[in-house]
Amino acid sequence: MVTHVELQEDLQDALLPFGFEVYPFQVGRYNAVLQPAFHLNYPEDTLAFVVLSIPSMFERAFKPFLGQHKLQKLRDPIDECVSYHMMLAKERFPSHKVDVIYDYELHPNRRPKILMQTAAHVSGAAYYYQRKDVLQDPWGEKKLFGVCIHARFGGWFAIRAVLVFAELRAPGLEQILPIDCVPSREARIQLLEDFNFRWRDGKYRDVLPAEERYSAEQTLYFATPPADRMKLLELWGQLQ
Repeated sequence: MVTHVELQEDLQDALLPFGFEVYPFQVGRYNAVLQPAFHLNYPEDTLAFVVLSIPSMFERAFKPFLGQHKLQKLRDPIDECVSYHMMLAKERFPSHKVDVIYDYELHPNRRPKILMQTAAHVSGAAYYYQRKDVLQDPWGEKKLFGVCIHARFGGWFAIRAVLVFAELRAPGLEQILPIDCVPSREARIQLLEDFNFRWRDGKYRDVLPAEERYSAEQTLYFATPPADRMKLLELWGQLQ
């Protein structure tokens, strides 16, 4: 019987060289902190993995992908690249039913299929800072969105997918808590305000000294509106 440790090692072998990190969690721990409408419909001890892209993904996975594949005009190039690598990882486990849920997927009623930041938090991948994490917050009636911060990369990463091993149970999986890397009230206020009110300048990503940041090229790519990214890739000569 394969263990969650062996599965994690196999997934890391498949994905880490391309700039992706994987973190295991039990579906029940995700469901426990959400309203029923957002629950994943699997037994509580079902094994799942959060997949993050870290700064090196752009050079290790995305650029090679552009040089080797013809893009589909109606899909986002990054989404295509992520999907390609998730399918390659999935092929490593032909005897298992692996359901892949992507960050952009929605139900017909437009509700997200999964709340990625919650999944990242319960897996220990990144700490999900929310308004409730600020004592006596100063925002009154304003609505604020939360943001995940990675202990090594700050805000310079993205949560791309969750892989659910639908028929595998991990009742003994230890829960790894995310590292609270923005512990002070003042820093949390600054982080949430930077993310909610000034997110375009990307300052929130530098809430802590990052081990690695996006390159200037990668920063420009993600700052470009999605509709204009194909033109940017053509300008760079990156398309097949």
